[in-house]
Amino acid sequence: MIPLALADLPPGRLDTARGAEGITGVKIDSRLVEAGDLFVAIGRGIEFVEDARARGAAATLVPDDAFAAMAALGAAVRDRSDARVVGITGSTGKTGTKDILAALCRPSARTVAAEASFNNELGVPLTLCRLEPDTDVCILELAMRGFGQIAELAAIARPEIGAITNIGPVHLELVGDVAGVRRAKAELVEALPRGGTAIVPEEFPVERDDVHVVRVGLPDDAVVENGRMLLGGVSFGFTARHHAANAAVALAVLDVLGLPRPGHVDVPFSRWRGEELPLPRGGLLVNDCYNANPVSMRAALELLSDRALGRRRVAILGDMAELGPDGPRYHREVGAAAAELGVDVLVAIGPLARGYLEGAGGVQTTRWAPSLEEGLEAVREVVEAGDCVLVKGSRAMGLEAVVDALAGVAA
Repeated sequence: MIPLALADLPPGRLDTARGAEGITGVKIDSRLVEAGDLFVAIGRGIEFVEDARARGAAATLVPDDAFAAMAALGAAVRDRSDARVVGITGSTGKTGTKDILAALCRPSARTVAAEASFNNELGVPLTLCRLEPDTDVCILELAMRGFGQIAELAAIARPEIGAITNIGPVHLELVGDVAGVRRAKAELVEALPRGGTAIVPEEFPVERDDVHVVRVGLPDDAVVENGRMLLGGVSFGFTARHHAANAAVALAVLDVLGLPRPGHVDVPFSRWRGEELPLPRGGLLVNDCYNANPVSMRAALELLSDRALGRRRVAILGDMAELGPDGPRYHREVGAAAAELGVDVLVAIGPLARGYLEGAGGVQTTRWAPSLEEGLEAVREVVEAGDCVLVKGSRAMGLEAVVDALAGVAA
Protein backbone atom coordinates (compact mmCIF):
# COMPACT_ATOMS: atom_id res chain seq x y z
CA MET A 1 0.00 0.00 0.00
CA ILE A 2 1.06 3.60 -0.54
CA PRO A 3 2.13 4.51 3.01
CA LEU A 4 0.03 6.83 5.17
CA ALA A 5 1.33 8.80 8.14
CA LEU A 6 -0.34 8.29 11.50
CA ALA A 7 -1.45 11.94 11.36
CA ASP A 8 -3.49 11.13 8.24
CA LEU A 9 -5.64 8.45 9.92
CA PRO A 10 -9.36 9.05 10.58
CA PRO A 11 -10.73 9.86 14.05
CA GLY A 12 -11.21 7.21 16.70
CA ARG A 13 -9.29 5.42 19.41
CA LEU A 14 -5.86 4.96 17.87
CA ASP A 15 -3.18 2.86 19.53
CA THR A 16 0.24 2.61 17.90
CA ALA A 17 3.12 0.20 18.23
CA ARG A 18 6.38 1.46 19.64
CA GLY A 19 8.34 3.31 16.98
CA ALA A 20 5.57 3.28 14.37
CA GLU A 21 5.36 6.41 12.25
CA GLY A 22 2.90 5.28 9.60
CA ILE A 23 1.04 2.36 8.08
CA THR A 24 1.62 0.27 4.96
CA GLY A 25 -1.63 -1.70 4.84
CA VAL A 26 -5.22 -1.75 6.09
CA LYS A 27 -7.02 -4.84 7.40
CA ILE A 28 -10.38 -5.44 9.07
CA ASP A 29 -9.74 -9.14 9.79
CA SER A 30 -7.11 -9.58 12.50
CA ARG A 31 -6.12 -12.98 11.07
CA LEU A 32 -4.80 -11.23 7.96
CA VAL A 33 -2.75 -8.59 9.74
CA GLU A 34 0.92 -8.27 8.80
CA ALA A 35 3.71 -6.07 10.13
CA GLY A 36 3.04 -2.42 9.31
CA ASP A 37 -0.73 -2.77 8.93
CA LEU A 38 -3.48 -0.68 10.45
CA PHE A 39 -6.19 -2.89 11.93
CA VAL A 40 -9.57 -1.16 11.81
CA ALA A 41 -11.94 -2.66 14.38
CA ILE A 42 -15.38 -2.79 12.78
CA GLY A 43 -18.34 -4.17 14.73
CA ARG A 44 -17.10 -7.11 16.79
CA GLY A 45 -13.60 -6.39 15.52
CA ILE A 46 -12.99 -4.59 18.80
CA GLU A 47 -12.70 -8.06 20.36
CA PHE A 48 -9.65 -8.80 18.19
CA VAL A 49 -7.56 -5.67 18.70
CA GLU A 50 -5.04 -7.50 20.87
CA ASP A 51 -4.76 -10.29 18.31
CA ALA A 52 -3.96 -7.70 15.63
CA ARG A 53 -1.26 -6.18 17.81
CA ALA A 54 0.24 -9.60 18.46
CA ARG A 55 0.45 -10.15 14.71
CA GLY A 56 2.53 -7.02 14.21
CA ALA A 57 0.02 -4.26 13.50
CA ALA A 58 1.65 -0.84 13.39
CA ALA A 59 -1.57 0.60 14.75
CA THR A 60 -5.10 -0.31 15.71
CA LEU A 61 -8.09 1.95 15.26
CA VAL A 62 -11.51 1.75 16.88
CA PRO A 63 -13.19 4.32 14.61
CA ASP A 64 -15.82 6.83 15.57
CA ASP A 65 -17.71 5.89 12.39
CA ALA A 66 -16.64 2.64 10.72
CA PHE A 67 -17.85 3.35 7.17
CA ALA A 68 -16.64 6.95 7.25
CA ALA A 69 -13.23 5.78 8.48
CA MET A 70 -12.87 3.22 5.71
CA ALA A 71 -13.98 5.76 3.12
CA ALA A 72 -11.40 8.24 4.39
CA LEU A 73 -8.62 5.65 4.26
CA GLY A 74 -9.51 4.55 0.75
CA ALA A 75 -9.79 8.13 -0.47
CA ALA A 76 -6.44 9.05 1.12
CA VAL A 77 -4.63 6.27 -0.71
CA ARG A 78 -6.50 7.08 -3.94
CA ASP A 79 -5.38 10.73 -3.65
CA ARG A 80 -1.74 9.61 -3.57
CA SER A 81 -2.02 7.21 -6.52
CA ASP A 82 -1.44 7.82 -10.22
CA ALA A 83 -3.19 4.57 -11.16
CA ARG A 84 -5.97 4.65 -13.73
CA VAL A 85 -9.13 3.62 -11.89
CA VAL A 86 -11.90 1.59 -13.54
CA GLY A 87 -15.31 1.20 -11.91
CA ILE A 88 -17.54 -1.69 -13.00
CA THR A 89 -21.21 -2.10 -12.18
CA GLY A 90 -24.25 -3.76 -13.73
CA SER A 91 -27.13 -6.06 -12.93
CA THR A 92 -25.13 -9.19 -13.71
CA GLY A 93 -21.58 -9.99 -14.72
CA LYS A 94 -19.80 -7.40 -12.56
CA THR A 95 -17.48 -9.88 -10.90
CA GLY A 96 -16.88 -11.94 -14.04
CA THR A 97 -16.07 -8.81 -16.04
CA LYS A 98 -13.72 -7.61 -13.30
CA ASP A 99 -11.95 -10.98 -13.25
CA ILE A 100 -11.61 -11.07 -17.05
CA LEU A 101 -10.36 -7.47 -17.23
CA ALA A 102 -7.77 -8.11 -14.51
CA ALA A 103 -6.47 -11.14 -16.42
CA LEU A 104 -6.27 -9.07 -19.62
CA CYS A 105 -4.42 -6.20 -17.95
CA ARG A 106 -1.85 -8.09 -15.89
CA PRO A 107 0.48 -9.13 -18.73
CA SER A 108 1.21 -5.47 -19.54
CA ALA A 109 0.29 -3.37 -16.48
CA ARG A 110 0.73 -3.51 -12.71
CA THR A 111 -2.86 -4.23 -11.74
CA VAL A 112 -4.85 -4.22 -8.52
CA ALA A 113 -8.36 -5.68 -8.75
CA ALA A 114 -11.09 -6.20 -6.18
CA GLU A 115 -10.93 -9.60 -4.52
CA ALA A 116 -14.03 -11.82 -4.80
CA SER A 117 -16.99 -9.41 -4.52
CA PHE A 118 -15.34 -6.68 -2.47
CA ASN A 119 -17.78 -4.12 -3.84
CA ASN A 120 -19.40 -2.23 -0.96
CA GLU A 121 -18.59 0.38 1.71
CA LEU A 122 -15.87 -1.87 3.11
CA GLY A 123 -14.71 -3.73 0.01
CA VAL A 124 -14.03 -0.70 -2.20
CA PRO A 125 -11.80 1.07 0.37
CA LEU A 126 -9.99 -2.20 1.11
CA THR A 127 -9.18 -2.56 -2.59
CA LEU A 128 -7.97 1.04 -2.81
CA CYS A 129 -5.77 0.39 0.22
CA ARG A 130 -3.89 -2.23 -1.81
CA LEU A 131 -2.61 0.39 -4.26
CA GLU A 132 1.17 0.60 -4.46
CA PRO A 133 3.24 3.55 -5.73
CA ASP A 134 3.84 1.72 -9.03
CA THR A 135 0.27 0.46 -9.62
CA ASP A 136 -0.86 1.24 -13.17
CA VAL A 137 -4.48 0.08 -13.13
CA CYS A 138 -7.03 -0.35 -10.33
CA ILE A 139 -10.21 -2.30 -11.14
CA LEU A 140 -13.13 -1.83 -8.79
CA GLU A 141 -16.54 -3.48 -8.62
CA LEU A 142 -19.29 -1.16 -7.39
CA ALA A 143 -22.40 -2.62 -5.77
CA MET A 144 -25.92 -1.20 -5.87
CA ARG A 145 -28.42 -1.87 -3.10
CA GLY A 146 -30.38 1.32 -3.58
CA PHE A 147 -30.17 4.86 -4.86
CA GLY A 148 -27.04 6.76 -3.91
CA GLN A 149 -24.75 3.83 -3.10
CA ILE A 150 -22.81 3.85 -6.36
CA ALA A 151 -22.47 7.63 -6.13
CA GLU A 152 -21.00 7.29 -2.63
CA LEU A 153 -18.54 4.59 -3.69
CA ALA A 154 -17.52 6.53 -6.79
CA ALA A 155 -16.86 9.62 -4.67
CA ILE A 156 -14.25 7.58 -2.79
CA ALA A 157 -12.74 5.84 -5.82
CA ARG A 158 -13.01 8.62 -8.43
CA PRO A 159 -12.91 6.29 -11.48
CA GLU A 160 -11.96 7.77 -14.84
CA ILE A 161 -13.51 4.83 -16.71
CA GLY A 162 -16.96 3.53 -15.79
CA ALA A 163 -18.31 0.29 -17.27
CA ILE A 164 -21.92 -0.86 -16.97
CA THR A 165 -22.30 -4.51 -17.99
CA ASN A 166 -26.10 -4.63 -18.40
CA ILE A 167 -29.41 -3.63 -16.85
CA GLY A 168 -31.95 -6.16 -15.57
CA PRO A 169 -34.47 -6.94 -12.80
CA VAL A 170 -32.35 -6.96 -9.63
CA HIS A 171 -32.87 -5.33 -6.21
CA LEU A 172 -36.36 -4.28 -7.30
CA GLU A 173 -37.52 -4.09 -3.69
CA LEU A 174 -35.06 -1.22 -3.28
CA VAL A 175 -35.41 0.70 -6.57
CA GLY A 176 -38.94 -0.15 -7.71
CA ASP A 177 -38.51 -1.30 -11.30
CA VAL A 178 -35.96 -1.79 -14.08
CA ALA A 179 -36.04 1.94 -14.79
CA GLY A 180 -34.95 2.44 -11.19
CA VAL A 181 -32.11 -0.02 -11.72
CA ARG A 182 -30.98 2.01 -14.75
CA ARG A 183 -31.15 5.24 -12.77
CA ALA A 184 -29.09 3.77 -9.92
CA LYS A 185 -26.44 2.36 -12.27
CA ALA A 186 -26.25 5.70 -14.12
CA GLU A 187 -24.73 7.19 -10.97
CA LEU A 188 -21.42 5.73 -12.18
CA VAL A 189 -21.61 7.71 -15.43
CA GLU A 190 -22.58 10.85 -13.51
CA ALA A 191 -19.52 10.45 -11.27
CA LEU A 192 -16.98 10.34 -14.11
CA PRO A 193 -14.69 13.34 -14.54
CA ARG A 194 -14.94 15.57 -17.59
CA GLY A 195 -13.17 13.68 -20.38
CA GLY A 196 -13.72 10.31 -18.72
CA THR A 197 -15.08 7.30 -20.57
CA ALA A 198 -18.42 5.54 -20.07
CA ILE A 199 -18.68 1.99 -21.44
CA VAL A 200 -22.37 1.12 -21.57
CA PRO A 201 -24.88 -1.22 -23.24
CA GLU A 202 -26.08 -0.22 -26.69
CA GLU A 203 -29.44 1.20 -25.55
CA PHE A 204 -28.23 2.81 -22.30
CA PRO A 205 -29.01 6.56 -22.25
CA VAL A 206 -26.09 8.90 -21.51
CA GLU A 207 -27.09 12.52 -21.11
CA ARG A 208 -23.62 13.96 -20.55
CA ASP A 209 -21.77 15.41 -23.54
CA ASP A 210 -18.44 15.88 -21.76
CA VAL A 211 -17.51 12.19 -21.49
CA HIS A 212 -16.55 9.70 -24.16
CA VAL A 213 -19.15 6.97 -24.67
CA VAL A 214 -18.36 3.46 -25.88
CA ARG A 215 -21.37 1.23 -26.53
CA VAL A 216 -20.97 -2.54 -26.29
CA GLY A 217 -23.52 -4.99 -27.66
CA LEU A 218 -23.74 -8.74 -27.36
CA PRO A 219 -20.82 -10.20 -29.32
CA ASP A 220 -21.71 -12.22 -32.40
CA ASP A 221 -18.17 -13.37 -33.22
CA ALA A 222 -17.43 -15.58 -30.19
CA VAL A 223 -16.33 -19.07 -31.20
CA VAL A 224 -15.63 -22.06 -28.94
CA GLU A 225 -12.80 -24.32 -30.09
CA ASN A 226 -10.87 -26.95 -28.16
CA GLY A 227 -12.28 -25.93 -24.80
CA ARG A 228 -11.52 -22.21 -25.23
CA MET A 229 -13.48 -19.18 -26.38
CA LEU A 230 -12.08 -17.04 -29.18
CA LEU A 231 -13.26 -13.44 -29.09
CA GLY A 232 -11.72 -10.22 -30.31
CA GLY A 233 -8.43 -11.86 -31.21
CA VAL A 234 -8.02 -13.34 -27.72
CA SER A 235 -8.20 -17.00 -26.72
CA PHE A 236 -9.95 -17.18 -23.33
CA GLY A 237 -9.78 -20.21 -21.05
CA PHE A 238 -13.54 -20.54 -20.63
CA THR A 239 -16.51 -21.59 -22.76
CA ALA A 240 -19.60 -20.26 -20.90
CA ARG A 241 -21.75 -18.20 -23.24
CA HIS A 242 -22.55 -15.50 -20.70
CA HIS A 243 -18.84 -14.78 -20.27
CA ALA A 244 -18.67 -13.73 -23.93
CA ALA A 245 -20.71 -10.62 -23.03
CA ASN A 246 -18.50 -9.98 -20.00
CA ALA A 247 -15.36 -10.39 -22.11
CA ALA A 248 -16.67 -7.93 -24.70
CA VAL A 249 -17.03 -5.27 -21.99
CA ALA A 250 -13.60 -6.11 -20.56
CA LEU A 251 -11.99 -5.82 -24.00
CA ALA A 252 -13.62 -2.42 -24.50
CA VAL A 253 -12.14 -1.23 -21.20
CA LEU A 254 -8.74 -2.67 -22.14
CA ASP A 255 -8.81 -0.70 -25.40
CA VAL A 256 -9.70 2.53 -23.59
CA LEU A 257 -6.77 1.93 -21.23
CA GLY A 258 -4.57 1.65 -24.32
CA LEU A 259 -3.23 -1.76 -23.29
CA PRO A 260 -2.49 -4.52 -25.82
CA ARG A 261 -4.79 -7.50 -26.24
CA PRO A 262 -2.94 -10.66 -25.22
CA GLY A 263 -3.34 -13.56 -27.60
CA HIS A 264 -4.03 -16.09 -24.84
CA VAL A 265 -5.43 -15.58 -21.34
CA ASP A 266 -6.67 -17.84 -18.55
CA VAL A 267 -9.04 -16.21 -16.08
CA PRO A 268 -9.06 -17.18 -12.38
CA PHE A 269 -12.72 -16.47 -11.61
CA SER A 270 -13.91 -15.64 -8.11
CA ARG A 271 -15.33 -18.48 -6.02
CA TRP A 272 -18.83 -19.92 -6.49
CA ARG A 273 -19.33 -18.45 -9.96
CA GLY A 274 -19.54 -21.30 -12.43
CA GLU A 275 -16.92 -23.29 -10.53
CA GLU A 276 -16.76 -26.84 -11.90
CA LEU A 277 -16.12 -29.86 -9.68
CA PRO A 278 -16.07 -33.57 -10.60
CA LEU A 279 -18.79 -35.90 -9.35
CA PRO A 280 -18.76 -39.74 -9.27
CA ARG A 281 -18.87 -41.74 -12.52
CA GLY A 282 -18.07 -38.81 -14.78
CA GLY A 283 -20.60 -36.43 -13.25
CA LEU A 284 -20.04 -32.68 -13.06
CA LEU A 285 -21.05 -30.09 -10.46
CA VAL A 286 -21.44 -26.45 -11.58
CA ASN A 287 -21.21 -24.34 -8.44
CA ASP A 288 -22.79 -20.95 -9.17
CA CYS A 289 -24.31 -20.39 -5.74
CA TYR A 290 -22.90 -16.96 -4.94
CA ASN A 291 -26.05 -15.08 -5.99
CA ALA A 292 -28.99 -15.16 -8.39
CA ASN A 293 -31.42 -13.01 -10.35
CA PRO A 294 -33.61 -13.77 -13.38
CA VAL A 295 -30.91 -12.89 -15.92
CA SER A 296 -28.09 -14.82 -14.25
CA MET A 297 -30.40 -17.80 -13.64
CA ARG A 298 -31.09 -18.07 -17.37
CA ALA A 299 -27.36 -17.83 -18.11
CA ALA A 300 -26.57 -20.55 -15.57
CA LEU A 301 -29.23 -22.87 -17.00
CA GLU A 302 -27.74 -22.34 -20.45
CA LEU A 303 -24.35 -23.25 -19.01
CA LEU A 304 -25.85 -26.42 -17.53
CA SER A 305 -27.27 -27.30 -20.93
CA ASP A 306 -23.92 -26.70 -22.64
CA ARG A 307 -21.92 -28.68 -20.10
CA ALA A 308 -24.25 -31.67 -19.76
CA LEU A 309 -22.84 -33.45 -22.85
CA GLY A 310 -25.30 -36.33 -22.67
CA ARG A 311 -25.52 -36.44 -18.87
CA ARG A 312 -28.75 -35.96 -16.96
CA ARG A 313 -29.34 -32.26 -16.31
CA VAL A 314 -30.10 -31.51 -12.66
CA ALA A 315 -30.87 -27.96 -11.54
CA ILE A 316 -30.90 -27.20 -7.81
CA LEU A 317 -32.27 -23.67 -7.55
CA GLY A 318 -32.88 -21.52 -4.49
CA ASP A 319 -34.97 -18.38 -4.04
CA MET A 320 -34.10 -15.20 -5.93
CA ALA A 321 -34.28 -12.38 -3.40
CA GLU A 322 -35.25 -8.68 -3.61
CA LEU A 323 -37.51 -8.95 -6.66
CA GLY A 324 -40.48 -7.18 -5.11
CA PRO A 325 -44.13 -7.87 -6.04
CA ASP A 326 -43.16 -9.47 -9.36
CA GLY A 327 -40.98 -12.06 -7.63
CA PRO A 328 -43.43 -14.96 -8.18
CA ARG A 329 -43.64 -14.21 -11.90
CA TYR A 330 -39.87 -14.13 -12.27
CA HIS A 331 -39.61 -17.50 -10.51
CA ARG A 332 -42.19 -19.02 -12.86
CA GLU A 333 -40.28 -17.65 -15.86
CA VAL A 334 -37.06 -19.26 -14.65
CA GLY A 335 -38.92 -22.55 -14.24
CA ALA A 336 -40.12 -22.25 -17.83
CA ALA A 337 -36.54 -21.60 -18.94
CA ALA A 338 -35.45 -24.78 -17.14
CA ALA A 339 -38.03 -26.78 -19.08
CA GLU A 340 -37.10 -25.07 -22.36
CA LEU A 341 -33.41 -25.86 -21.85
CA GLY A 342 -34.02 -29.55 -21.22
CA VAL A 343 -33.56 -29.83 -17.46
CA ASP A 344 -34.38 -33.39 -16.39
CA VAL A 345 -34.52 -32.87 -12.62
CA LEU A 346 -35.43 -29.65 -10.82
CA VAL A 347 -35.05 -29.23 -7.07
CA ALA A 348 -36.48 -25.93 -5.81
CA ILE A 349 -35.39 -24.75 -2.36
CA GLY A 350 -37.05 -21.94 -0.45
CA PRO A 351 -40.53 -20.39 -0.14
CA LEU A 352 -40.37 -18.43 -3.40
CA ALA A 353 -38.69 -21.29 -5.26
CA ARG A 354 -41.97 -23.15 -5.45
CA GLY A 355 -42.71 -20.84 -8.39
CA TYR A 356 -40.02 -22.60 -10.40
CA LEU A 357 -42.12 -25.75 -10.38
CA GLU A 358 -45.24 -23.83 -11.41
CA GLY A 359 -43.49 -22.76 -14.58
CA ALA A 360 -41.54 -25.96 -15.23
CA GLY A 361 -44.11 -28.00 -17.11
CA GLY A 362 -42.37 -30.82 -18.91
CA VAL A 363 -39.51 -31.28 -16.45
CA GLN A 364 -39.54 -34.99 -15.69
CA THR A 365 -38.67 -34.95 -11.97
CA THR A 366 -39.38 -32.06 -9.62
CA ARG A 367 -39.05 -31.53 -5.87
CA TRP A 368 -39.87 -28.53 -3.69
CA ALA A 369 -38.36 -27.98 -0.25
CA PRO A 370 -39.29 -24.94 1.85
CA SER A 371 -36.00 -25.00 3.79
CA LEU A 372 -32.36 -25.73 3.14
CA GLU A 373 -32.42 -28.77 5.43
CA GLU A 374 -35.32 -30.31 3.53
CA GLY A 375 -33.64 -29.34 0.29
CA LEU A 376 -30.54 -31.30 1.23
CA GLU A 377 -32.71 -34.37 1.78
CA ALA A 378 -34.38 -33.89 -1.62
CA VAL A 379 -30.97 -33.57 -3.28
CA ARG A 380 -29.85 -36.85 -1.73
CA GLU A 381 -32.97 -38.54 -3.10
CA VAL A 382 -32.73 -37.41 -6.73
CA VAL A 383 -29.08 -36.79 -7.64
CA GLU A 384 -27.43 -39.83 -9.21
CA ALA A 385 -23.86 -40.68 -10.12
CA GLY A 386 -23.00 -39.35 -13.56
CA ASP A 387 -25.35 -36.34 -13.41
CA CYS A 388 -24.46 -32.81 -14.47
CA VAL A 389 -25.66 -30.67 -11.56
CA LEU A 390 -26.14 -26.90 -11.31
CA VAL A 391 -26.48 -25.24 -7.87
CA LYS A 392 -27.63 -21.61 -7.88
CA GLY A 393 -29.61 -19.27 -5.64
CA SER A 394 -29.44 -15.96 -3.83
CA ARG A 395 -26.70 -15.49 -1.27
CA ALA A 396 -29.13 -15.60 1.64
CA MET A 397 -30.08 -19.20 0.76
CA GLY A 398 -26.68 -20.58 1.74
CA LEU A 399 -26.66 -23.15 -1.07
CA GLU A 400 -22.94 -23.74 -0.56
CA ALA A 401 -24.18 -26.35 1.92
CA VAL A 402 -25.63 -28.26 -1.04
CA VAL A 403 -22.32 -27.95 -2.89
CA ASP A 404 -20.44 -29.20 0.17
CA ALA A 405 -22.77 -32.19 0.49
CA LEU A 406 -22.37 -33.15 -3.17
CA ALA A 407 -18.63 -32.53 -3.17
CA GLY A 408 -18.37 -34.67 -0.04
CA VAL A 409 -19.90 -37.57 -1.92
CA ALA A 410 -17.31 -37.10 -4.64
CA ALA A 411 -14.38 -36.94 -2.22
